[in-house]
Amino acid sequence: MNICVFCSAADLDDRYVTPARQFATLIGKGGHALVWGGSDTGLMKVMADGVQEAGGKLIGVSVEFLAHKARAGADEMVVTKDLAERKAQLLARADAVVVMVGGTGTLDEATEILELRKHGMHRKPVVLLNTAGFYDGLKEQLRRMEVEGFLPLPLTDLVFFADDGAAALAYLEERAGAGA
Repeated sequence: MNICVFCSAADLDDRYVTPARQFATLIGKGGHALVWGGSDTGLMKVMADGVQEAGGKLIGVSVEFLAHKARAGADEMVVTKDLAERKAQLLARADAVVVMVGGTGTLDEATEILELRKHGMHRKPVVLLNTAGFYDGLKEQLRRMEVEGFLPLPLTDLVFFADDGAAALAYLEERAGAGA
């Protein structure tokens, strides 16, 4: 399975790095490929290192203004002209999407992927990896949107919240096996 991971390119605290490294190892050992933003910095680097060290494949999608930060030695690296094209290429190359901790760029990617899924533009499973409760506030907001009628489908059909990488991968493998 090609698993797109949206995450931060920033250097982060160990409470985020350690679980990311564990998740990356699970992806690689599972024989899956990491589809990611291509950067060789921060959490993106942690993920790429872990997947590659565990025998997984790396498919990077960078963008022209960040191409100087692209990882050398990826199995495939695409460079797009802008962020919109980058998001489209990441989704096109993925069988599933996992949103990890990140800043406004990661939040932008998450909301676009959820909006496309809401409108039936893709049927790929989407997981919000809620490391250290990072997405508790977003989870509460999405539940409110559901309760108050802002979502045309049940929240459980839109996104799965996982507390750790093992739960995220188990959900994705189950969905892949069910022909999601």
